[in-house]
This record gives sequence, structure tokens and C-alpha cells, in this order.
Amino acid sequence: MKKIILRFSVAIFALIFISLSVNAQYRTNTFAITNARIVTVSGNPIEKGTIVIRDGLIEAVGANVQVPADARTIDGSGLTIYPGFFDASSNLGIPASAPRPGGQGQAAQAQTQASSSNYPDGLQPENTVFDQLRAGEDQFETQRNTGITTVLTVSSVGIFNGQSAVINLAGDSVPAMVIRTPFAQHITYTTLGGGQYPTSLMGTFSAMRQMFLDAQRLVEMQKLYAANPRGMRRPDADASLQALIPLLNGAMPVVFNANTEREIIRSLDFAREFNLKPIISGGQEAWRVADRLKAQNVPVLLSLNFPERTTAAAPDADPEPLELLRLRVEVPKNAARLKQAGVKFAFQSGGIRNLSRDFLGNAGKTVQNGLPKDDAVRALTLSAAEILGVENRLGSIETGKIANLVVVRGDVFDTNKRIMHVFVDGKHFEQKEPATPPRPATPGTVTPGATLNVGGTYQISIEIPGQSMSGTLILVQQAASLTGSMQTMLGTTPIKDGKVTADGFSFASTVEFQGQTFDVFVTAKVTGNQIEGTLTSPQGAIPFTGTKTP
Repeated sequence: MKKIILRFSVAIFALIFISLSVNAQYRTNTFAITNARIVTVSGNPIEKGTIVIRDGLIEAVGANVQVPADARTIDGSGLTIYPGFFDASSNLGIPASAPRPGGQGQAAQAQTQASSSNYPDGLQPENTVFDQLRAGEDQFETQRNTGITTVLTVSSVGIFNGQSAVINLAGDSVPAMVIRTPFAQHITYTTLGGGQYPTSLMGTFSAMRQMFLDAQRLVEMQKLYAANPRGMRRPDADASLQALIPLLNGAMPVVFNANTEREIIRSLDFAREFNLKPIISGGQEAWRVADRLKAQNVPVLLSLNFPERTTAAAPDADPEPLELLRLRVEVPKNAARLKQAGVKFAFQSGGIRNLSRDFLGNAGKTVQNGLPKDDAVRALTLSAAEILGVENRLGSIETGKIANLVVVRGDVFDTNKRIMHVFVDGKHFEQKEPATPPRPATPGTVTPGATLNVGGTYQISIEIPGQSMSGTLILVQQAASLTGSMQTMLGTTPIKDGKVTADGFSFASTVEFQGQTFDVFVTAKVTGNQIEGTLTSPQGAIPFTGTKTP
């Protein structure tokens, strides 16, 4: 009798220990993704490896990494892990504001009122996106669901768009989101509107050039005044000219929003005149000047917003402009041509209307048009990090780097891929299973890929180390969903979140003991009338077996 009670106590203790451990791993900030293909980008892929994430960082990665006891384990069998993807140009995190006369927003107006600038809205390079950013993870859900974890963000207002920031798409506050600020000054070839000068593109270039000349003069005046201020009028403390000085001395790059060949050439000429560090953003026709981009060592933030049909595909529709037809053919080849010329580039969304479909879809089109797949992945990850100056923290899967990861089932550029998990700063964002109605089968036939039949009653044996605990598992199957119950010496508990998998099933259950509840997570493989599975635990797999009863 004492022996039976002892066994009963040991079994209860072991199961509670398992349940507590499993429940604890779902509260932890430590994760382990096992048995996955890992595309490190910085080195060779690991065909079957493990990544450990702790406190927002990659703690370990490799083929023989041990899973920590406190980690929540995700089985990566059949999955591929990539570094989190970059969108190298966006306006994310900046709240929309009502336009004001001259085309400027309320945020820009507020900055103008507080600025010591002698220049109007749109010509104030001292404005910074950091002052406009708003936190809130919900606003980034579409991007994260696409695999994007990091973006370069900046205002789209004015000729000088201001100073950009590199941010992660998670965080409860703006400082928690920011990776680097400021990154660069951004310039767009536009006019101010509302009757303000400049009102033409020629005037825009003239105004920009004059401001840079004035900033150069200010630098010289400041040097003279610092050397001997007596008898010399002190230089004006103009915030706009002061903000141009880091550009002139090479401390901050300048991003020129330029798509056409003429715009890109003007940008390169302007940068050479003032000895700036230029980056081209957009770059639809960058291949036309690839040799010069290479010679000046100018990277490109290449837009994936490819030209689309603007007219209805109908017999009586007006023909598309010849230039648009040409761009539709040539732009998807752009990345391969830049790669061949040795020009460094990263991908950006460029205002894609259907981000979920076209961001990775159009990246895949660059592969179809000659860009090696590894280089397309690099343009989404490490190349972007290098151009943005954060490659020591992001862009590849290496120990010590920030845990920004994308876990994918299928080819990342295939339309049938599925993003399963996204990690941003080590925070787990699990993707929801899309609802797919079952395809009706023809009577008397077996539909390929039909759902496995796992319903029934199973007598099971849980192999706790040194002990064995028996039980009964009842599964009620409806298509790919499972309900039912699990009976052990601890009582009968209903199963929840039951799913039929490709070769078996999975479910969760809750065990009650002495007024407390503990979650248990079960996966199993079905072979005929036999089942074999595990109760997942950070301490290892607790196996069980079973036989289906008639």
C-alpha cells in the first residue's frame, strides 16, 4: 500500500513539475527555436540548428546548441529562419497631421514655431523624425506580418525632409523603438507650394545650393570668430544652416529621393560639388548610371514599388505610355544590373499599396530577373543594415546581435510561403493560422492531402523518469480540429486548441491540483493504431505512447 501511495505521489510531483515548467516557459523572455534551417546571411546556412533568444538578444546559434531549461521551445522542423527584414525607407511611426497652407503638416508647423531658423517650412533640415515618432505596436502589424522588423523612417514633407531614424517595429516607447537617431538628412526634389519660394524645380536646386553655400560660409565665420572674436560680429546661430554642417564635414549622409536618370545625375553632381556622402533612394533608373554610382561609392535604397498598369485591360482602353511599358520591363532587372556593376543596394517598400503581396513578391521578381537569391535576401537584411550603419547589431543571425528574426515555412519569395513567427527585439509575434475551408471531395475518392483521421480512444502511458503513469485519451475530430479529454490519476481534463497535423495531432490541456492549474502541451505522431508523442518541457521531452482501442 505504501509503495502504491509513493508511486502516486511521485507521479503527481513529476506531472506538476512538468506543468509548472511548461507554464513558466510561456511567461519567459527566453526562447529556443530548434531543428530549423538557419540562414545567417553573414555565413553559410545551418541546415538543422537551434537559436536561443534571451533578453532580446541572440544568446546562441548553431547546429549543436543546448536548449536552456527556462526557454520556451518552438519546433522549427520544416521551417527556415532569416534575420528580420528591413524596409530601408518609410514614414512609419509618424502620425498623420492635417495639412496647412504651403503643404506642411501640424508637426512641421510646431517645429517651425520653436526653431531658430531663418528659413521657411520645407527648408529646415534641423527637423528630426525622433520628435515626431509615436509608439504603439499595433500600427506596425501589417509590416511585421510581412516579415519587416526594422525600418528607416523620415517625414515626407518639404524639400529637406529632415533627419531620419532607424527603428524596430516593437516597443512600448519611442526610445525603446529607436536603433539609431539621427541617421541621415533626406532631400526630395519638390516645391513648397502655396506661393512660397521655390515654386519650380530650378528654384529648388537654387535654394538648396544657396543654403549649402551659406552653411560653408558659416563654418568659416565660426572658425575665425573662435580664433579671435575681438572686433568681429558674432555669426548668427541659425538652426537650419547649423544642421547642414554635419553634411558638409561628412559626419552625416544625405539621402536624395531620386528615381529618374536625370534626378540621380543631379544628385551625384550636387554631392560632388559639396563633398557630401550621398545615398540614392528610389532609384528606378539607377541601372542607367550604375558605373558612376560605383565610381562614387554611392549605395541605393532600391524601391520595390514596381510600375504597374495604369489603364484597364480592355480592348477599348487607351494604350499605356511607351515609357511606362519600358519601365515595367526594365525596373525588375534593376537589382541584378546594380549587383553586376558592384553597386551596394538595399530594398525599400517605396509606398507599395499591397505590402503583404508585393514587398516579398517583387523582391522575388528581382530573382526571376537575374538577381541571385542570396543577394536578394542580403538586400533585405545585412546590406540594409550596413548602409544604415547598424550592421554590428542587426542584419544577420550571430551571437550577441539583436534578436530580430523571421521564421518562414516554404520559399521566402514564393506566393505559397507562410510567415510563422516574427521576433522583434526578442519579442515574439506569432502569426495566426489563416482559415482555409476544406475542399469537398468527390464521393468514393480520396482527396490528396486529406486530413489524417486521428479520432478515437487511446490508452496511453506517460513515461515519467523512473515511473510510468497510465491514462486515457479521447479525441473527437471535426475536419482538422480536435476536442475531447485526457484522463489520468489526476482526474479528467478537456483538451483545447486541438489540431490535426500532417502526421498526428497537437493540443493543450489544463491540470488542476490543490486549487492550482497548470498547462500541459502535447504533440503526437499517429501510425496506424499507435501513437507516440511528448509533453513539451524545458527540461526535455517527456515521452508517452498509446494504442487506439476498438
